[in-house]
Amino acid sequence: MARVKVYSTGICPVCDKTKTLLSKWGIAYDEVRVDQDQTGLREFSQITNGARTVPQITIDGKWIGSFSELTELHMEDGLDELMQ
Repeated sequence: MARVKVYSTGICPVCDKTKTLLSKWGIAYDEVRVDQDQTGLREFSQITNGARTVPQITIDGKWIGSFSELTELHMEDGLDELMQ
């Protein structure tokens, strides 16, 4: 099980971009397709306090936010710290 989880849908270009970046950075992730998985959708809603947009990212069960927050965290070297 990967430490990073990406909540996404099948028609979201930003979700695809997020997964591509994580792969480029060498970070393994699990994907939860909230458009296909009702249990995943409930988990998504609970962990993100009712977020309505995807992608949403968690690391070790802690909600990080969306693509913008992930890239910001990476640019500030905070992602490296969380992944150690």
